[in-house]
Parts: sequence; structure tokens; C-alpha cells
Amino acid sequence: MGSTSENWGGRATLMVAHCAGMVDLVALPVWVGVLISGYGLDPQQAGGLATLFLIGAVSASAFVAPRSNRMPARAVVTAGFAVAAAAFGGVGLVNDYAIMALLHLTAGLAAGTALSLTHAAVGRSGNPHRLFATVGFALGVFAVLFMVGVPKIVTSVGAPALFWTFASVMAFAACVAAIGFPDTRLPTGRTHGTNGKLPRAVWLAAAGISCMALTQAMMFAFLERIGADRGYGTAAVAGVLIALGFVNLIPAPLAAFLQRRLNPRTVLLCGPLLQAVLALLMTQSQSFVPYAAGAMFFAAVMIFTHTFAFGLLAALDPSGRAVGATPAMVMIGAAVGPILGGTIVKLSGYSSLGFAAVLIAACAVACFLPRRSDNVVPARS
Repeated sequence: MGSTSENWGGRATLMVAHCAGMVDLVALPVWVGVLISGYGLDPQQAGGLATLFLIGAVSASAFVAPRSNRMPARAVVTAGFAVAAAAFGGVGLVNDYAIMALLHLTAGLAAGTALSLTHAAVGRSGNPHRLFATVGFALGVFAVLFMVGVPKIVTSVGAPALFWTFASVMAFAACVAAIGFPDTRLPTGRTHGTNGKLPRAVWLAAAGISCMALTQAMMFAFLERIGADRGYGTAAVAGVLIALGFVNLIPAPLAAFLQRRLNPRTVLLCGPLLQAVLALLMTQSQSFVPYAAGAMFFAAVMIFTHTFAFGLLAALDPSGRAVGATPAMVMIGAAVGPILGGTIVKLSGYSSLGFAAVLIAACAVACFLPRRSDNVVPARS
């Protein structure tokens, strides 16, 4: 029997592909921190490199998502991760900023292509909400392993080790995809609505998710730097990052458990507000405990909210086009986040990041307010 999103072979492949494609969500604090401390870049330059990766992912997703029904998913996903592996391996071998920028962009284009087809496959499953929660839990496990191991490797080996780690992750995902990426043909009974315009609610939800992703990336990119520059100590900040990884194991399973107990629209309205509160905790306090509390739960809010958003979008558009564009939705905000955050820090300091988060949260809430999606019930398996 071939690999599909309804058997565990296919699901395991989707977990690996999701972890590799969403590596920025896990690694951004370490990524920007290493570029600053290991390569001597200023916050704006470091944020700019991360932004180039995300711009590449956004561009690829925007191109791939409308065509995902017609693409040979296994071959394209395998090739995408293989190219990303080569690009990140190249970053670990050079010091020239222009070459690093080109390789970051290339890695983003390749990984974004693979991730878009991965999310399209998840969206065409029998229960997209639950499967997205499953791959989200896998990302949480990956985050713990990453935060426990990679900073120590970078300290021992040097800054390039971070990019060699990225290359290894992408190469592993390419091998797994080549062996077992699932059949992404639409299940019987879900072939309607594969053409034509997407509902207005889809576009508004996408804009709201992008706003949340902007806040996530803007804050998350400088989470480690805020702690380090305020003198909390390397060990304490590293402990926060590890604790953050363990906390991130919770939101995806919790979102799956609460799938039919919470109204998706309520979750979408509350998510940006909680993001803003945690951002203020991190940036306005000069003591460690509020900073640590905000930092540990910050990414969890995005994971939990995005799981409900993914299930809702899959119900609004059964073709998988909308959820196939998930990397574009998430990363168009995330692409702006690091360089916007770096610019704000450079001009006004870390405290200004919290006020920017409040303004962006207001925009996200405005996008999620329309009621057209209220009657949509996620598919049951």
C-alpha cells in the first residue's frame, strides 16, 4: 500500500518535512544570535539574512500553492530539501555577506517549495486540524532537541556549525521524503471547490495569520539577545530557551483535544491579544522572571492559534490551495519580522518592540473579526 496522509508512514514523513520546513520557527533566536555574536553582524544585518530566507520561502509558497494539485509532490519536496541542504552547507563555508545573503535566499526558495506541498498534503487529509496538530507536536519535540543540543555544538565548534546543522536537517528530510512522501491526491468526496476564487474569509484569515507571524518573528528573533543584553546570564537565557522547547510540546496536542470544544473564531481573536501581553512582559520588565515567563509561552500561542486557523482554512477550501499557502501566510509576516525588529532595536531599543507588537495585534484582531467562518465545522475523521 502506498504512503498516504492516513497511515503512519505518510504521517511520519509529513512530521519530518514540517520540522525541516519550519526550522525558522524553532531556530530564529539562535540563528540571529549566532549571526550577531559569531559573525559580528549588527542586529539589522543579522535580521536581514533571516528575512531573506523567509522572503524566499514566501515567494516559493505563493507560486507553488495554486499549482499544488498538479505537481509531483514527492519529487519536488525531495529536490527542495536537497537544494536547501546544499545552500545551508554553503553558508557554513563562507564569510562574505553578499554570498551568505544569496545562499539564505536560495535555501528559503527551496525549503518553502517543499513546505508548501507538505502543508497541502496535510490540508487534504481526512482531519486537517488533527494532523496539523500532530506535525506541530513533532515540531515541539524537534525544538527541544534543537535547543538542548545545537547551542552547545555551536559553542564547541563555532558559528558555522549552526548552518551545518540546518544542512543536516534538510538532507535528512530530503531522504525521508524520497522514500515515503504521501500521495496527495484529494480524498473521495473532497474534490469540489478545487477551482475558482477563494472565499473572502480565507484572505482575511491569511492576513491575520501573517500579522501574528510578524509579531512572532519580530520578538522571537531577539528573545535571546534581550536576555543577554540585560545581563541575565548565558546559563539563565539558555535555560529559558530549553524550557520554551518543552512548553511548545503542549499547544498542538491541546489544540487537537479542544478541536470541537472551542470556537475557532474565539481562538483567533484571543491569540493576537495574548501575544501582545507576552511581548510586553518580555520587553518592558527589567527583571528576569517576567522576561522568562513571556519568553517561555510566546511561541506556544502561535502554535495553538495557528492549528485552529489551519483547520478552519482547510474547511473553507477543501482543495488544499489555501493551506498550501501556509508558508506564505506565516513567512510573509515572519520575513518582515527580523529586519523590522532589528531596525526598531537599532533606533529605539528593545522596549519599543513591545509597543510594536501591540499595534500589530490590533491589526490581526481586525482581520479575524468578520463572522463568515463561524458556521464552518472542521471535518471529522
